[in-house]
Amino acid sequence: MHIDENLKFFIDTEALPGTGIVAQEFWAAFTAIAEELAPRNRALLKTRDDMQIKIDAWNMAHQQNFDAAQYRAFLKSIGYIVEEGEDFLVNTQNVDAEIALMAGPQLVVPVNNARFALNAANARWGSLFDALYGTDAIAVGSNVGTYDMARGAAVIEWACAFLDDAVPLRQMKWADVKTKTYLNFVDDSQWVGSGDGSYLLVNNGLHIEVKLNAMGLADVILESALSTIMDCEDSVAAVDAEDKVLVYRNWLGLMKGDLAEEIAKNGKTFTRKLNSDRQYTDRKGSVFSLHGRAVMLIRNVGHLMTNPAIVLDDGHEIPEGIMDCMFTSLCALHDLKRKANSRTGSVYIVKPKMHGPEEVAFAVELFGRVELALGMKPNTLKIGIMDEERRTTVNLKECIRAAKDRIVFINTGFLDRTGDEIHTSMNLGPMVRKGDMKSAAWIGAYENRNVDTGLKLGLPGHGQIGKGMWAMPDKMADMLVQKIAHPRSGANTAWVPSPTAAVLHATHYHRVNVSEVQATLAKRVPAKLDDILSVPVVTR
Repeated sequence: MHIDENLKFFIDTEALPGTGIVAQEFWAAFTAIAEELAPRNRALLKTRDDMQIKIDAWNMAHQQNFDAAQYRAFLKSIGYIVEEGEDFLVNTQNVDAEIALMAGPQLVVPVNNARFALNAANARWGSLFDALYGTDAIAVGSNVGTYDMARGAAVIEWACAFLDDAVPLRQMKWADVKTKTYLNFVDDSQWVGSGDGSYLLVNNGLHIEVKLNAMGLADVILESALSTIMDCEDSVAAVDAEDKVLVYRNWLGLMKGDLAEEIAKNGKTFTRKLNSDRQYTDRKGSVFSLHGRAVMLIRNVGHLMTNPAIVLDDGHEIPEGIMDCMFTSLCALHDLKRKANSRTGSVYIVKPKMHGPEEVAFAVELFGRVELALGMKPNTLKIGIMDEERRTTVNLKECIRAAKDRIVFINTGFLDRTGDEIHTSMNLGPMVRKGDMKSAAWIGAYENRNVDTGLKLGLPGHGQIGKGMWAMPDKMADMLVQKIAHPRSGANTAWVPSPTAAVLHATHYHRVNVSEVQATLAKRVPAKLDDILSVPVVTR
């Protein structure tokens, strides 16, 4: 095995020290994993290709006489659809509350950008005033140049209306609050404590910090991004050893807690680092703290990509997912000692673009091998399954079964999933346009069945049911109107592109009690597989 010198130097001199693992033993274990699993990784990819060849041929032969029953039988005959086994419940243990129990926004950010990564990790708390004033969420006045009094008044009006809904006062409105005596009118179940000139309230499990001054409401600080995915995949272009070292070094800094970045802004420079926990005092005078940062997950690369940073003895580049799993888990050993990110002793790895239960089982096996190599307890490495490939969608129950002791996450996403829908089925004919695709039968069934399956298999209490990204970061007014559909759909998290978007999306989880929604949805008739298999071919 040939390993890039700079990558090896980083692992030996930065990642390994402090773990108790000797470099020679680490590389021996990694070599054994890579040499055994890389050929199997390639075999899984060949299975994808072989299935697609058969699907392409069938589709070409049935363009004019497509029959849904025949199509489903064909997909079963080639192993594309597998038989579902008996019902079961997921059994993931030692999951942090932000992932297992709470409902709120999830940020996704490229981990190769230290500034973005720090901003995302620190997006656990954010100013509602700033989020409203600085975006198009407020249509009054302008946020450019000097302070706009009318716009500021509109921000306060919006925030007061929000508080009236989320944490209503008895016998008065938040707009009428002028003194701290308002505390006498807060429901005891929502009053948590006080901080430095602020008052801590709670609604639907999310905290609200209210600040007052002589004029009344001075700011509203919302608990926002409960979790953040540090991304090695879609939002990152890491194509060689130099790129991968940057990715791993930033993740290592986050796990050690010492990542810092010099920032220049408005003619001044300062150092950005991870926020500390937040201190409060309860009504009895006891001091307590709340986590000051989002719980961080790491999204590894999927099974498809390879990387020239490491070349195996057979001449193949290493599957990048194997490299990511070993190296990001090594970095996470530092947090397992500190328990600053995961207080339960877990490492959260989001695994994208897997095709079906066989590939999920392979990832689970890889996780087990890495745990053994690094001296971790079994099932320390948790897995997030992204339901973004068609073969995973139609076999979601069996995909979850393959990871039932590790799974902490399933989610849906329009763009990736639509891309695979088109790639799989385009030989049946031209696909409908994007606008029509969003209202096609398969996409609604796909979104609903993901939630239905997660609820049926007991994911709440063990992990997240998520929804996809709001891809228009400058259109926050539209997001406030539309993205409330995600908690209403039964998802206890959904992706946002920025800390500001996290603050605004957090207001949706105050307006919607996701646990109550899930309890209702668990009783509905599950979405049909036949609807998911309906191909969005143009009919006009």
